[in-house]
Amino acid sequence: MDVLERIKQQVESSPVVIYMKGTPQLPQCGFSSRTAQALQACEQEFAYVNVLADPEIFENLPRYADWPTFPQVYINGELIGGCDITLELFQQGELKKMVTEATENAKAT
Repeated sequence: MDVLERIKQQVESSPVVIYMKGTPQLPQCGFSSRTAQALQACEQEFAYVNVLADPEIFENLPRYADWPTFPQVYINGELIGGCDITLELFQQGELKKMVTEATENAKAT
C-alpha cells in the first residue's frame, strides 16, 4: 500500500489521531509531549502514530496535509494543526469539545 494511502487510512479510521515523535507515555520531543498532554486532558481515547518508528510516514506526512512539522493532530479526518494550535484550542476549551464530540460520534456509528 502506498504510504499516503496508509496515512489516509490511519486518519480516517480513528476519530482523533496524533502523529508525534515518540508515544504519549514516552514522548521524544517537547512539542509532541505538550500536544499529547492536551489530548490526554480531554479524557477521551485517541490514536497515535510514532513517526520516529516509521521513516516512510516521517518523510511523507508533511506532504499529506501540506503541514511541515510534527506533531500533527487530526480530528474527524481533518488536520487541526500542530502544537501551538492544539494548545490554543485546549486553553480556550474548544479542544475538549471537539475531541469529545468526535469520539462520541464514532461510538454511535
